[in-house]
Amino acid sequence: MSTPAAVPAPPAGPRRAWRRDLSGTRALVTGASSGVGRALAVELVRRGAHVLATGRRSERLAALADTSAGLPAGRLIHEAGDVTVPDVRRRLVALAESRFGGLDLVVAAAGSGAIGRFRDAQPQTLVRIMDIDFFAAAELVREALPSLRHGRDPAVVLVGSILGYHPLPLHAEYCAAKAALRSLAGTLRLELSRDGIGVLLASLGPTESEFWSHLLAGRRPAWSRGRPLSAERTARTILRGLIWRRREVLPGWQAKGYAIASRLFPGLIDRAMMRRWRRDEPLP
Repeated sequence: MSTPAAVPAPPAGPRRAWRRDLSGTRALVTGASSGVGRALAVELVRRGAHVLATGRRSERLAALADTSAGLPAGRLIHEAGDVTVPDVRRRLVALAESRFGGLDLVVAAAGSGAIGRFRDAQPQTLVRIMDIDFFAAAELVREALPSLRHGRDPAVVLVGSILGYHPLPLHAEYCAAKAALRSLAGTLRLELSRDGIGVLLASLGPTESEFWSHLLAGRRPAWSRGRPLSAERTARTILRGLIWRRREVLPGWQAKGYAIASRLFPGLIDRAMMRRWRRDEPLP
């Protein structure tokens, strides 16, 4: 872990303006060793934020710190750990408070998935995906709330998926976790508004990441291949939503199109996906 000098608390100012100013923001970003989490950490530093980046791969975090060291605006420190572990979550929040003097932003970007029929899956797969994709994010927010309540224009970003709108075959555990995360975002948005804490849900479509390389079970379906949105573009869209105080962002046309179709034509999505599944992987 890197050891920079302590960061002074951001200067006092109006808690709410039309735009959220990310300069000087003290942020905790999970899932920062790759993909969207990494891109968000870099982009936050570029915009003048002070970031505590975390993930399970310490060598990736060290490389991220080296990359961010060349940026002139903010700064980044890192701490490896598994955010599904309660002691790790407590340690991360305490570290942010000791190094930065508090927290203004929590970004829950860690995630994992599995592919396969629910009837064939091991129960541990569901437990692990719910731990990573839902419980860890929810409990990290809970752990950080006392610090966020004293932050400058504080906010929470939950990185979800368009599959939280409408499920697909072979993704039962992942869809369930992301649907739960979507519901959590809605509840927190209402409850935390009294504390001045904003909540942004980022519902991602096909996105450049290592998701398919680290499945907990199964293999990538042939029909899932396409042209993903870059992690960097996704990160910029998320931060624009944070700056402009959006409730939700859907990066890229594929995510927007799927969200609209899920509301207007859910049966059409089901029929299209079942046709592709039966064509590529016939039922026994």
